[in-house]
Amino acid sequence: MALERLDDLYRDAILEHRRNPRNANKLEDFNTTGNAVNPFCGDEIHLQLKQDGQGRVIAVGLQGEGCSINQASGSMLTEAIRGKNPQEIRVLTDHVRKMMQGDPEAESLLGSEGDLPNLVGVREYPVRIKCALLPWSALDDALSNTSESSGN
Repeated sequence: MALERLDDLYRDAILEHRRNPRNANKLEDFNTTGNAVNPFCGDEIHLQLKQDGQGRVIAVGLQGEGCSINQASGSMLTEAIRGKNPQEIRVLTDHVRKMMQGDPEAESLLGSEGDLPNLVGVREYPVRIKCALLPWSALDDALSNTSESSGN
């Protein structure tokens, strides 16, 4: 039974994103950056966003060190936010956090957001939820820094 639960945690999509992370190259031209660190385990995330004149994300780079859950969640994040504006991203982030808390409505709303619903198994392991949400904290940091100048 424990192995079945572990299989739920490490679904194929999570392992695929860990092995082949999307948007892992650091952007040289960006509008804002965000960072997040979990001091308890040493995981860290560094995120760069390039936005157009309306604030829509046109490019994203994410680099980090950490467990498979952390890295897969970050990879999924980079795909999910492309083309969205800050308001849409904040709604998405709220849905991801609520899904991790067991909200079935949020889980349903994420059904059209690529591989993000695959993170639902993480909530069965409360100590790993922080791992999955670390990239989202870096995204929050980036959105709060949107007035920074490009390229730094």
